[in-house]
Amino acid sequence: MTTPGIRFDRVGRLGLVTLDRPEALNALTRTMFDAFSQTLGAWERDERVLHVAVRSSSPKAFCSGGDIRMLYNEGLAAKRGEGPLPLSLFEAEYRLNHRIRTYPKPYLALVDGIAMGGGAGISINGRYRVAGPNIRFAMPEVAIGLVPDIGSSHFLPRLPGEIGTYLALTGTRIGRADCLYCGLSTHAADPARFDAILDALAGGEAAEAVLARHADTSEGEAEPAPLAAERDRIDTAFAHDDLASILSHLEFAGFEGWSLAGEAVQAMSRASPTSLLITLRQMREGRMLSHADCLRMEYRIVARLLGEHDFYEGVRAQIVDKDRNPAWRPASLAQVDPGTIDRYFAPLDRELTLS
Repeated sequence: MTTPGIRFDRVGRLGLVTLDRPEALNALTRTMFDAFSQTLGAWERDERVLHVAVRSSSPKAFCSGGDIRMLYNEGLAAKRGEGPLPLSLFEAEYRLNHRIRTYPKPYLALVDGIAMGGGAGISINGRYRVAGPNIRFAMPEVAIGLVPDIGSSHFLPRLPGEIGTYLALTGTRIGRADCLYCGLSTHAADPARFDAILDALAGGEAAEAVLARHADTSEGEAEPAPLAAERDRIDTAFAHDDLASILSHLEFAGFEGWSLAGEAVQAMSRASPTSLLITLRQMREGRMLSHADCLRMEYRIVARLLGEHDFYEGVRAQIVDKDRNPAWRPASLAQVDPGTIDRYFAPLDRELTLS
């Protein structure tokens, strides 16, 4: 299958996916999601394919996420009555995330550079995640009026303590040592060894044996994990079930000299108040839900947010005009009616189907 921005090759016993849209940091389009999912289905049925791996053709980015500009343009057109909201991209993306999560054959992601949003979806949902030294993971959706999705309401609450809540509410970028510490990455390897890993998989060697020889989990442990040093204070601050208490704790801790607290408050002050409130509830509800049900919950939320103001204002401020000065509606947490948050989680007339 030939699809712009992504390549699919069967190399020996390996199904190899190469993200190849470097000019857009490998941002994923609806066509790319569909092609990826269809190819995984074909390889699942192909007895010659023992494993699947995904990599980037560019050292700068594994994948920056979904194509936000496309969503922005199509969403604005829909709001003008010129077509439907671009929910089909999320449907394709979430079905791919679910297929990766439940894939019966070993699935490996070789990740170096930027891995955000949708890039996390096609890596962290897989069985093995091999981190290069320049990995930069983040779920920064609250800054553009959306919420962490791609199944993150399942995997973030299951990180140690409250680290997942912290990452979801602040959009903080973390590196390899923290990814290994949290379990977002399963192994570490220098990108110079990625080809050797792929060659061994193509030769039919078992994935576990290949990773034991070419990658390891101790490499990142030689690097200090910044989150490990902050873990106790993060757990205390982000354990609250209401946003006001989290912010109050952080503000007090910031006055006492905890630098991470001040950075967290600053990041959250720039985010959509509505997105923050929804995200905190996601993190709490996701603890008790299956991966599939988390995707369904995320779809309900996104389906409603795409019809409102904050996403378009967030993208305008961060990506289009780049003035970094979004005018959120409502403008502050105090102005958000807590009762309005319930409706984002209510069932839709047409729910997400994952098969």
